Amino acid sequence: MKQTQNALNLVGRLLVVALFLPAGLSKITGFAATVGYFGFLGIPAPTLAAIVTIAVEVLGSIALLVGYQTRVTAIVLAVFTLAASIAGHAFCAAPADQAFVAQLLFFKNVAVMGGLLVLASAGAGQWSVDGKNASK
Repeated sequence: MKQTQNALNLVGRLLVVALFLPAGLSKITGFAATVGYFGFLGIPAPTLAAIVTIAVEVLGSIALLVGYQTRVTAIVLAVFTLAASIAGHAFCAAPADQAFVAQLLFFKNVAVMGGLLVLASAGAGQWSVDGKNASK
């Protein structure tokens, strides 16, 4: 039973990383476009916001990938996802032809936040840096 939990936890962490890491890396390669988009959304200090976003997405992904400080990382990513959902997927303010997709993306992010909070509660499991450190 414990091996199954550890395996599912690892797969869950990998699936979360599959969302955040490509997003962060694409923001690096398209940095100017990211800053422009953040400015268009009305996010204050869009260059700084882009740098913080990249750091959270990339460093958070690496931390989850190896299972380092998983509980804290999951909470940071959940709060980040909430902020990104409000700033980027405000379906109530979207034009009628875009509202449905914005609503889908918003509630996808709500589900991601739920998974992150479960991960924050459960921790990384034994197959992780956190698990190895706990067994010492």
